Amino acid sequence: MSTAAVTTRPGAVLADLLPATRTRDIALVLGGAALTGIAAQLAVPIPGSPVPVTGQTFAALLVGTSLGARRGFLSLALYAVLGVAGLPWFADGSSGTGSASFGYVLGMVIASAVVGGLARRGGDRSVLRTAGTMVLGSAIIYAIGVPYLALATGMSATAAIAAGLTPFLIGDAVKAALAMGALPSAWKLAGRRG
Repeated sequence: MSTAAVTTRPGAVLADLLPATRTRDIALVLGGAALTGIAAQLAVPIPGSPVPVTGQTFAALLVGTSLGARRGFLSLALYAVLGVAGLPWFADGSSGTGSASFGYVLGMVIASAVVGGLARRGGDRSVLRTAGTMVLGSAIIYAIGVPYLALATGMSATAAIAAGLTPFLIGDAVKAALAMGALPSAWKLAGRRG
């Protein structure tokens, strides 16, 4: 099957442009987990918040949209399981479930599957659709991460929103803008190659 046929086939994601093999899928899942772990180390502390700004959420959403729901979910689930088992690749080199930001990791697992499903329906093919996909993925991460932050720290809901959501909105807008440029451009480039 040519690249052009794959790019127009309904239900394709960027990873489907590679020849289909079990080895490909394993490598993509491992690579997605590793990318997320590396991106988590790009951490900037936020004064007054136990949650740093990281590249982790961007990587998780990019993995989900590029790999699709199943492989994206497996990548982020592997990332979470290895981190819980002690691999120090959560934000700031942490691991385990004791961190106040672990809820965001759980949110990323679910968000990767959701954005992967949307990508299979064309949610990464245009700038506007990619924006919607990224916003929904980020909302899922916050919907799980912020309540977990409140429970883990004893913060009120208002304090958890102020510490675990509000400071990150500008960064999320920048991450969404990067995705809005990268994903549709990758599809256009793939279409030209075919």
